[in-house]
Amino acid sequence: MANSVHQDKQGPLWPLGNISVATPGPPVRITSLVDSTNVNAPETPTPGTAGADEYTTRAQQIIFQGVTPGAGPPALKNNTGLLYILKRAAGGGTGNKTDLGTIIAVVAPGATFILGSAALNRNVFNPYEYFVDVDTANDAAQVTLVIQ
Repeated sequence: MANSVHQDKQGPLWPLGNISVATPGPPVRITSLVDSTNVNAPETPTPGTAGADEYTTRAQQIIFQGVTPGAGPPALKNNTGLLYILKRAAGGGTGNKTDLGTIIAVVAPGATFILGSAALNRNVFNPYEYFVDVDTANDAAQVTLVIQ
């Protein structure tokens, strides 16, 4: 059975799915399952882009869990190695887990990290700016947005 891919950008919760990193090193954007062509990414010009929204989605919280699909049951199992939460590289760096200037958090196998701002705060998060990388091939992150 295929996994669901939610397009519920209005929230209040938007599960982005289980973001798997097949090969450690090249980071994977957390929106890769819900917008594989990055139509709504801030660096993509939206005027005239088919399917683009007027505004990029913003989240009040982003929840990351260091789990990967299991053979079932259980449906999920803890990652083997560390999960790295990264913010898009501003330039000059590799943008992956070896670029210490991009790491927001390091998540232990099975642990949860919540990137959150104050409720009703204008300082919210653009999910297109966040990536994941791992130490072990095929480890993953279960990611959910909390839309304000």
